[in-house]
Amino acid sequence: MAGSSLLTLIDDIASLLDDVSLMTKMAAKKTAGVLGDDLALNAQQVSGVTADRELPVVWSVAKGSFINKLILVPLALLISAFAPWAITPLLMVGGAYLCYEGFEKVFHSLTHGKQGEEEKEQLDANEDVAAYEQRKVKGAIRTDFVLSAEIIAITLGTVAGASFSQQVIVLSGIAIVMTIGVYGIVAGIVKLDDLGLYLSRKTSALARSFGNGIVSAAPYLMKTLSIVGTVAMFMVGGGILTHGLPAVHHLFEDWASFATVVPTFGHILQGAIPTLLNVVFGLIAGGVVLLVVSALGAIRARFTA
Repeated sequence: MAGSSLLTLIDDIASLLDDVSLMTKMAAKKTAGVLGDDLALNAQQVSGVTADRELPVVWSVAKGSFINKLILVPLALLISAFAPWAITPLLMVGGAYLCYEGFEKVFHSLTHGKQGEEEKEQLDANEDVAAYEQRKVKGAIRTDFVLSAEIIAITLGTVAGASFSQQVIVLSGIAIVMTIGVYGIVAGIVKLDDLGLYLSRKTSALARSFGNGIVSAAPYLMKTLSIVGTVAMFMVGGGILTHGLPAVHHLFEDWASFATVVPTFGHILQGAIPTLLNVVFGLIAGGVVLLVVSALGAIRARFTA
């Protein structure tokens, strides 16, 4: 009897682990877009500090990210248990915020241009180094909180029908793996120029050539990450908003279905069109939110003046 019970227990554990593995794989796939956004934005956020402080800054942001997830995972489990209806609205609020941040960045770039960048550089030059680092860290942690909330919420939606223990394991696993993965890669990206400099000083001609190539490409990589991060904000935020609005989501799917009439590339277009429409929707949503925020700011300023 004892042997039979032990075998039953082992079989139950194996089934649990198998289910957890499957759900974790599904959650990781669904959160991949947000992960790319998280990676691009955080690599951009921690850039600009002195070379000897890059890794300490990344480590500070990573610690903040772990704290974010220590807050978000229990909160998500509580919402799932007592107010599951709130998941979609909260997710949409986060999506709207991502669109707003992306639109504000684009708007500031278009309206201020080079002069705005020079003013920012002047401000940074007159700022205390420790205060500058602290500001960068706080900004990165704030961005991470929103993106982490998106990851946790998407994961929670994936495991909504699972048992509480499975939800805890999957959410915790995704939180840990995503944080280590993102900030491990961010640390590698911000130290690419150091790697290139190290290789450029080697005696081997091949190593020197490769190192010089890395040093030359590093600034363009950071610029590309900045652009990718902004586009990803609209893509992820817009996608979250459209999925929360079934009529819009179905409309985009219907429009994408017309692409099948295109020979050869029809199926590729069918998959790409909803993504492009999500980006456009996110851009429009970000503009609307910025207008609302600006209007509220003007009203508040008038009453407080």
